[in-house]
Amino acid sequence: MNITLVTVGKLKEKYLKEAIKEYTKRLGRYCKLNIIELADEKTPDNASEKDELLIKEKEGKTILSKVRETDYVIALDLGGKDLTSEEFSKFIDRCAVTGNSNITFIIGGSLGLSDEVRRRANYKLCFSKMTFPHQLFRVMLLEQIYRAFRISKGEPYHK
Repeated sequence: MNITLVTVGKLKEKYLKEAIKEYTKRLGRYCKLNIIELADEKTPDNASEKDELLIKEKEGKTILSKVRETDYVIALDLGGKDLTSEEFSKFIDRCAVTGNSNITFIIGGSLGLSDEVRRRANYKLCFSKMTFPHQLFRVMLLEQIYRAFRISKGEPYHK
């Protein structure tokens, strides 16, 4: 299985980079992982709704330029479906057996995802209604992907 993360924003903190490195290593047993970091658009302090919409659209076009037509796209979105870790594991398994072995997860910028990205998504997933820093969320997503593979294989980890 091939898993790609398309993320808006660069990692700056060393401890988060180390966590990403660790989960990348762990996931190497289960899938080929590719992380694509895209620069975020700067949002002025007093940006209007129109300005924010334009920023999301610009980021959205950049995101979609990294998505292949054959990718099964999962957008991380507050309006998406929330799953337990077990349900997420079964979901990943179903993707594999139904021929969707190229999964691309999309983490948008601080303003969220453009409507165009949402329309392209095959599935919208919500981890929580809470707001998390995008850099930390990347670690959380990788941990849950790793956990999903461990659950699927019946390996100890899930508690």
